[in-house]
Amino acid sequence: MVFLASKQRVKLMKKLFFYFLIFSLLNSCSTIKHVADNELLLTKNTIVVDSITKSSSTLNELLIQRNNARAIGLPLSLYFYNLGNPRGSKDVEDWKKNHPKWYKLFKDVFSEKQSMSVANSFIGLNNWYLKNGQAPVIINDAKTKRTVSNLQSYFLTEGYFRAKVESKKEITGKKRGAITYYVTKGKPSFLDSIYTTIQSPILDSIYQENKAKSFLKKGQQYKDGNFIKEANRIVSLFRNKGVYHFAENNILFDNDTLKDYKKTDVEILISDRVVEKNGEYTTEPFKIQKIKRINVFTDYSYNSRNEPFNDSINYNGIQFRAHNKIKYNPRFLSQSIFIKPNQIYTDSLKTLTQNHLRGLRNFKTSSIRYRPIPGTEDELEANIFLTPFEKYTIGFDSELSRSNIRNFDISGKFSLVNRNTFKGAEIFNFSLLGSYFNSTNGPGWEIGANISLQVPRFMAPFGFHKLVPKRMQPKTIFSSGISIQKNIALDKQNISLGVDYRWQYNKKKSIQLELLNAQYIRNLNTDNYFNIYRSEYDELSRIVEIAKAYDPSITLPDNMPTNNTAIVSLMNRLSRDPNFRDFNADAFRDNANVLNRYNIITSDFLIPEIAYTFTYNNRTSIKDSDFSYFRIRAANSGNVMGILSNQTDSNGQKTVFKIPVAQYFKVDIEYKKFWDLGRNNVLAHRTFLGAIATYNNSTIPFSRSYFAGGSNDIRAWRTYDLGPGRRLPGLEYNIGSLKFLSSFEYRFDVAGSLKSAVFVDAGNIWDITNSPLVDEESKFTGFNSFFDMAIGAGFGLRYDFKFLVARLDLGFKAREPYLTNKKWFQNFNFSNTTYNIGINYPF
Repeated sequence: MVFLASKQRVKLMKKLFFYFLIFSLLNSCSTIKHVADNELLLTKNTIVVDSITKSSSTLNELLIQRNNARAIGLPLSLYFYNLGNPRGSKDVEDWKKNHPKWYKLFKDVFSEKQSMSVANSFIGLNNWYLKNGQAPVIINDAKTKRTVSNLQSYFLTEGYFRAKVESKKEITGKKRGAITYYVTKGKPSFLDSIYTTIQSPILDSIYQENKAKSFLKKGQQYKDGNFIKEANRIVSLFRNKGVYHFAENNILFDNDTLKDYKKTDVEILISDRVVEKNGEYTTEPFKIQKIKRINVFTDYSYNSRNEPFNDSINYNGIQFRAHNKIKYNPRFLSQSIFIKPNQIYTDSLKTLTQNHLRGLRNFKTSSIRYRPIPGTEDELEANIFLTPFEKYTIGFDSELSRSNIRNFDISGKFSLVNRNTFKGAEIFNFSLLGSYFNSTNGPGWEIGANISLQVPRFMAPFGFHKLVPKRMQPKTIFSSGISIQKNIALDKQNISLGVDYRWQYNKKKSIQLELLNAQYIRNLNTDNYFNIYRSEYDELSRIVEIAKAYDPSITLPDNMPTNNTAIVSLMNRLSRDPNFRDFNADAFRDNANVLNRYNIITSDFLIPEIAYTFTYNNRTSIKDSDFSYFRIRAANSGNVMGILSNQTDSNGQKTVFKIPVAQYFKVDIEYKKFWDLGRNNVLAHRTFLGAIATYNNSTIPFSRSYFAGGSNDIRAWRTYDLGPGRRLPGLEYNIGSLKFLSSFEYRFDVAGSLKSAVFVDAGNIWDITNSPLVDEESKFTGFNSFFDMAIGAGFGLRYDFKFLVARLDLGFKAREPYLTNKKWFQNFNFSNTTYNIGINYPF
């Protein structure tokens, strides 16, 4: 009886909590919950320009007051704020006064201390709601007037000197209002006569030579933006022609509209340089200045700036200095310095030098300062101050986890970074990885080690390093790694070796040439295959049941590692039996397919890959949410090694030391586009297309095949769960040689660091090998195969920790291509939801 009573109390508490949650959510959905009777919640801003409603990010930025942020049409941040109470208790005594019954209840049942703890919890929760939500935006007449002034000023800068702006406030509902701004632009002003007055002869000569590139043209509508562009162009022009002292304050635009406001006469005034002599300010013409001396301080720090420099080396006219011993080879460090002695001063070479020095990743800070050389009028001294990082950096990461497969899993990573390894600003990385776990199959472990050396120049023979200019920041990366597994799947050993060339073609384009990306994969525990991939054994069991009708003596050994050889022998026997093929062609093909998949997974492989990658990315900064990204990678494996080797295995596949060589061509194309919708609302799109084709009887290594599903793919299906084509799910892994994927995701803020998204993913994988072992449902047969597309939709929650984003996405199956009748929305429900946990955004 006591047990039943306690269960009833639990059910009652659950119901009460559920009703409380529903009540809280419904209560928070009142947008005017915290709007006073004499206030109006701003629900909408409208800008009407010459009787036409306008909406643009430029105009919206001029609004001093904007209505509460909305996502998927709802003010979610305001709802979150309304869960709290801005007039709520500020401390325990205040909460005690406002909730005397609750305080007394907790005090009587528990203690005074517990009552205070409960009070602090409620106060903290209330403050959290208020802090992370968005308070209701109340219409403020003073801010409305400031917005009118902003709009007036903006249209003035666009050349509408007679523009008029008015505002109108309307009540749209209970405690709700909207503001409409009416703009009458009037006639614009156009540039008429444009002439210059330049006092320094040198500047006048330079300007006239480049006058055609001016942003100011006769007949052009007046716009402040063009004057700003022209000022920047003039400053950049003169400073890149050696006029070091020239600055923007030497430029004056005198615009005259007194005769006719619809015509603007422009005079560009460029004054002489202002200098101080003997306490008096005078002017003198600008001069072109050259760099006479260059000093590089390789171990500069602010604290030791006044200490003497005890080491000095002159290399190609550049003086390298250090407080102690110079640790950087001047020959290599000078390759990142584009400023040269007796060179005319230019801003562009200064910027290029700074970017190169930062790109070395050897220095905390790098700064370049110029100063005139005393006693001269046209000579400069360039001082480059470099503050290096610590030579050695040690790191250690660890992780403790548990899953339905592993009862206990601990992993760790030790890393060591050695900068300036060979005195040429190289970076050497060494990492040691290890993990140990306990599962139903017993304990297991994995260890691995990786090393890499990044050289900030091309290391190539026969003068190939000259093909890429140093301004493109060429790099060479040598890498190698090894990993060993025990009691993990097939106990794989993996050895890799790489030689990688990278360079930045310009700010938006980068190129990568993987001259060697070799990988040797060896499986030590192939007998465990059917124990790991049980669905393969189940499929074989079905085939054997069919075969028994043809030959009753056929039996399938039990699924045990010790029986693996006998199981494989049976598959080989059936695959070579023409009578079985005549008896049941489908079962014969299915058996050959299981055998082929077994060979792909268990085979050792040597993958000597060469690849070329081109990337275009016009993102300007990490905060930029409106940009495009394009990447194409073309790879070939085994071409050179296949020519050099004349050895083959029983399947006619090229081998080296009896190891099959993977021979294929592979192309991956990816395009991403992001649209900034304003107020942290972003629409993101990603499309991927990839294909791989083999030659010389080679098979596709499992690690190079395509798969579908997962937290960064089609999120309504688990990894390896989908495809190929219309094949029914059920196997542990599904792979293909062609893949198409397209996703749209709408991202928005909920409250504070809590964010959300709704998404649609579409795609699939197919087989294009033309292998007779592949069923028709898996093959790509042309354009009609795109009707085999799987479509998933869903929503997710993300929490931004600043250094990473934790993500939970729920994917629902909208279209399942393997269903025979109705393919749409047959399992679009929570019981068939796929939960995806990930770090950072899926793309």
